[in-house]
Amino acid sequence: MFLTQQMSNALLDGKIKAARLQLDEGLSTVQRQLGNQPDNGSRLDNVMAGLKARSGPSGLYEVYIRDTRDSSFDGYSTNELRVESIPQRLRDELRRSPADTTAYTFGKLSYVGRPSERGLIVGGKAGQFELYYLFPLTQDQRTLTVVSQALVGVGVVLVLLLAAIASLVTRQVVIPVRLAAQGAQRLADGRLEERMRVRGEDDLAALARSFNEMAANLQDKIVELEDLSQVQRQFVSDVSHELRTPLTTIRIAADMLYENRDTFDDPMVGRSAELLQSQLERFESLLADLLEISRHDAGAATLDAESLDMRDLVLRVVGDIQNLAERKGSKVLLQLPGEPCMAEVDRRRVERILRNLLVNAVEHGEGEDIVVSVGADRDAVAVAVRDHGVGLKPGEGQMVFDRFWRADPARARTTGGTGLGLSISREDAQLHGGWLQAWGEPGAGSQFRLSLPRVAGAELRGSPLPLVPPGAGGRPVFAELEAGE
Repeated sequence: MFLTQQMSNALLDGKIKAARLQLDEGLSTVQRQLGNQPDNGSRLDNVMAGLKARSGPSGLYEVYIRDTRDSSFDGYSTNELRVESIPQRLRDELRRSPADTTAYTFGKLSYVGRPSERGLIVGGKAGQFELYYLFPLTQDQRTLTVVSQALVGVGVVLVLLLAAIASLVTRQVVIPVRLAAQGAQRLADGRLEERMRVRGEDDLAALARSFNEMAANLQDKIVELEDLSQVQRQFVSDVSHELRTPLTTIRIAADMLYENRDTFDDPMVGRSAELLQSQLERFESLLADLLEISRHDAGAATLDAESLDMRDLVLRVVGDIQNLAERKGSKVLLQLPGEPCMAEVDRRRVERILRNLLVNAVEHGEGEDIVVSVGADRDAVAVAVRDHGVGLKPGEGQMVFDRFWRADPARARTTGGTGLGLSISREDAQLHGGWLQAWGEPGAGSQFRLSLPRVAGAELRGSPLPLVPPGAGGRPVFAELEAGE
């Protein structure tokens, strides 16, 4: 369309320039042959014949001349041209303009005995005479139509050519890149045997070779780590099992010494028996945790799910740690709903999770109150344990579940923790299809939230309790209920 418009404008500009040149020549002829003499029919006919003869046999233009002094006569025209072909606005413009002025316009050329056509009309004055040249534009319009059709054809061919080039580029560049992205996705999904096809020696081939080398190295490293992890898990499991037999023997001897500690003459021997008893209990706890974590690593942990009221489990665990809380100077406050919070859970595992959370809250609660909240909705139940102790630093909300991780290694532990409690608790929660999450701020305490689906095996989409407690950074307001009331 742009090229067509440009050619149309250029064609019309050329036509107008040629028409004005022809008009100037005609005006000179009229001025030279007629001057300001009165109209003489024969002389005017001769002038008209001479002007028309210059248009050639094909009739490039028509001529119209008029004597402005003879208002009763419409003038002379060639080839049966109607006087109406001269627009009145063009006549008026020439009448108001100086003698040497020329003007042009576009209009419809009307004839007697043949169809009208569109044309270019130029006019000027030579003394008392007005001379007009009328150029038909039919042939120019045909030429422009042919050129436009050719441009459209060329444009269609170019579009098809561009489509072919785009298809070729897609096949040569885009498709290999897309295949590389799909291969990387499959590799990320765990299909370590995924490789790309190498073709040629171009940049895409170099990319495919680099990808294959990366995938092979990654596969070797992952297999190596899996083997090492398997050896480690097997070692922990074997050592844990092998230690149980000598530990049983040592436990029997330690129990005998502990029961008869008051009969020893040396008080240090009795004290040693007490220390031996306490450390054996801690060692047995560590051994049990190692066995449990090895079962999770081996995928041998199973659920013994039954429908239970979470409120009963919370009350039972709170009762078990009540003495420990009293020794630490903390008071356990409960926020329980009035309706049952039933869920299909493994009693032993959930009680272990809650016990670990409460013991951890008491240990790090700095003697402040511990708040335990229970909530439920249509799909899930949740238990949140809130303390107001030292809290957690930024980034420790995930690290707290790592094995043997401690926020402050220099901190004295009075409850004999193994460092595996929270890690085992998270494994137990994930075995239920649930979440175990932590929030904390330094000096503002922390909150651990256990969220479980009501139906075993169902997908957990949300939790009925918020992870960040209300009034975080200060003491939240709860409807307090003493444990055991």
